[in-house]
Parts: sequence; structure tokens; C-alpha cells
Amino acid sequence: MALLDLLGRRWTLRILWELRDGPVKFRDLAQRADAMSQSVLSKRLKELEAARLAVTGEDGWWLSEDGTELLQLLLPLSKFSTKWAATIAERETRVKKAEGASGARRVPIKERRTGTIRRMQRDD
Repeated sequence: MALLDLLGRRWTLRILWELRDGPVKFRDLAQRADAMSQSVLSKRLKELEAARLAVTGEDGWWLSEDGTELLQLLLPLSKFSTKWAATIAERETRVKKAEGASGARRVPIKERRTGTIRRMQRDD
């Protein structure tokens, strides 16, 4: 479970992905994930190094043998997520086309006490 905890931390999977092609300097990693602060990047790299998934040297950071093996295990997840994203986008396109053709749009009905969306109803 320690591995799943590490992988579930923000930016960890992104860092592993960016290291997939070989050594990357810290500055280059920071530029590739520009929304990540340098302190978080440094902390995640140290955690990956402690877990023996990443290694550092003069050339920068790269995946260890275990890190490379882990990334290989995650590749099917990457393939699935690409396929899944395309399916979702296609579904959203069909819904927008159907709403545009009928002139009706779906409006959420909120439950009065909790404010949660319970179902969708046509606004005709």
C-alpha cells in the first residue's frame, strides 16, 4: 500500500511519465510541469528516490530499474485512459448535437433540502 500512497500523491505520476525517455534535468522537469512548484517537484523527486523508483546524477533524474518496470505496468492504464477520454468526448458531442437539434436543453433539478442534483429533466 505504500506504493499506492506514493503514486496517489499529486504530481508523482506526471514526474514518472516525464522521466520515461531518459535523464531529465531538474529545470527541464520544472518547465514540463509548469503548474508544479519547484518545492513540490523537489519533494516528489526525493520521495521517488527514497522509494528507489528514480535516480539522480550529473545527467539529471531518470527512472531506476524498478521505476522503469513500474512505468511498463502503468502503460495499459495510459492506453485505457486515452480510449476512455475519446469515448467521453464522443458521447458529449452526441449529446450537444441532440440538444441542438431538438431545441431542448437538460436542466438539473435540485433537491430542496440538500441542494444535490437528483435527476435531469427536460426544460420544454
